[in-house]
Amino acid sequence: MTSLVQRSSGLVQRRTEASRNAADKDRPSGEEDHEPRRGDEQDEDDTGDSKETRLTLMEEVLLLGLKDREVICKSDAPTGDVLLDEALKHIKDTQPPESVQSWIELLSGETWNPLKLHYQLRNVRERLAKNLVEKGVLTTEKQNFLLFDMTTHPLTNNNIKQRLIKRVQEAVLDKWVNDPQRMDKRLLALIFLAHSSDVLENAFAPLLDDQYDLAMKRVRQLLELEPEGESLKANANELLWAVVAAFTK
Repeated sequence: MTSLVQRSSGLVQRRTEASRNAADKDRPSGEEDHEPRRGDEQDEDDTGDSKETRLTLMEEVLLLGLKDREVICKSDAPTGDVLLDEALKHIKDTQPPESVQSWIELLSGETWNPLKLHYQLRNVRERLAKNLVEKGVLTTEKQNFLLFDMTTHPLTNNNIKQRLIKRVQEAVLDKWVNDPQRMDKRLLALIFLAHSSDVLENAFAPLLDDQYDLAMKRVRQLLELEPEGESLKANANELLWAVVAAFTK
């Protein structure tokens, strides 16, 4: 479990309100501040997105950045998401079943077995970015770098990202329930995955120092949980805790 806990000690330095005020004083008169201020999104309506802008968990993890068990498919019905359906097909067609740890390694390409490299999901980041373009969250641009062009995907709908950040912040601040079994399972998974992907800091960077310290204290509480023990509790999502165990192994 130390691998995730240790990452929290290497979080980047945040800018406090004082430093923002100092930066405002140093800015030449007439120069506009294009950085979103805290509170600007307070009035944003976070009462659910439309179907066109509803994001998958992997898309949310990507957006924030800009115990060993066998896995058996309980349902092979298509999810409608190309990446998820591709992963489910691999899992369904593989016998005998692989463990959660093994599937994470196989699907990510982190395997030393050349006979299993075909399980790797290709171009995941680019495919997720294209999904976000289709949903109107990102856009596509071409940037010229001397001898070649590079495709980039700048953020075009900041409201969706701000609502996502607000949900993550509230989960460990205003809506903290001090019991992972009572937390929204999807949001709990997002926190673990975002931390493992080193993008959770982006959701907490705008907070004041005392809020940031409290948020990180509660995140550390989650990271220090024993996945195997949590998976045995009533109404626990065993697959969620199996994935957490794989990342903290």
